[in-house]
Amino acid sequence: MRRPAVTTTALAGAALLLATGCSGESPRPPSPQGGSATRPGPGASPSPTAQGAPAKGAATVTGTLAKGLKSPWGLAALPDGDVLVSSRDEGTVTRVDAGTGRLTPVGRVAGASPGGEGGLMGLALSPSYAKDHQVYAYFTTASDNRIARMTYDEKRPAGQQLGAPDTVFRGIPKGSNHNGGRIAFGPDKMLYAGTGETGDTGLAQDPKSLGGKILRMTKDGEPVHGNPEADSVVYSLGHRNVQGLAWDAAGRLWAAEFGQNTWDELNLIEPGKNYGWPEVEGKEEKAGFVPPVAQWKTSEASPSGIAIAQGSVWMAGLRGERLWRVPLNGARPVAEPQAFFPEEYGRLRTVLATGGDQLLLVTNETDTRGTPEPGDDRILKVTVK
Repeated sequence: MRRPAVTTTALAGAALLLATGCSGESPRPPSPQGGSATRPGPGASPSPTAQGAPAKGAATVTGTLAKGLKSPWGLAALPDGDVLVSSRDEGTVTRVDAGTGRLTPVGRVAGASPGGEGGLMGLALSPSYAKDHQVYAYFTTASDNRIARMTYDEKRPAGQQLGAPDTVFRGIPKGSNHNGGRIAFGPDKMLYAGTGETGDTGLAQDPKSLGGKILRMTKDGEPVHGNPEADSVVYSLGHRNVQGLAWDAAGRLWAAEFGQNTWDELNLIEPGKNYGWPEVEGKEEKAGFVPPVAQWKTSEASPSGIAIAQGSVWMAGLRGERLWRVPLNGARPVAEPQAFFPEEYGRLRTVLATGGDQLLLVTNETDTRGTPEPGDDRILKVTVK
């Protein structure tokens, strides 16, 4: 049984680290592999050592930042600590006050055409947001998935603060499912996007297709120096449906993606590498393909957004209805993944690191695949170690 989330009004710090996901299937019984949900005491959140993060960690929901959200998907932290959240099925962006949780409509993304697993998904702030006030969004239209940027003018009336979308990249395949949707600016200030193969598995291995890929581009949507092909935005291939993107302290890119019937994956991404779908799923060794760093049964994960905090990858699970922790020592896990909150808060869509030991965790019960309760959906505040 899910328990009600408690409510508080404090929010610790903000950073512009994004993580983000897509829909999973119906829930299954929780994994026997659980984690302590006790709150660490003062000074009990050690920084990662030379040996990596501790094998065992902790995660505690300390309050509810916001509730009453409809099909929330992407999350972006503003410089003052407030956050923007997208609604996949309504095509709107809402601002959440960091202190009170008050919801203020920002605007609707023109051209967004929700349907199935498509709609308004990932959000990211421009690396030069302080000057240009541009918000980037990944969304489904009548013909494709695309990325556009919009000027956010806080001085305009509520609900009318988003400018017209300026499309920076178009032509990503769309489908009723596997639309990808996560976007984030990396440490190199380049824009990364996770895409899906829309159920057409052959797209993932087709280097000319944008489906089943991780893309890397300039903020204007152009291919960038260091990509495997000079005239292409394709950064890696062989993905089924990339749902989470995050960078560790050393600048390594991590990505979470859906498996099919057997294994969901957490991958360490390198340019030009092939991650195997549909030729392999999970840690099967096969020449030419990179195996995942960690894997889960699909009933225990269906991963969505990821974030990195306290030396660990934190991954939201949709069908699995839990938050996973993968402690790292450089590019390797130091222990088996650890699960928190199994079936306590329902489907979990997005994780955002907001600095230090603080995360925001977005539930996803109102996306047509959950079982909404009063107050759903929510943004939870989580302290981790």
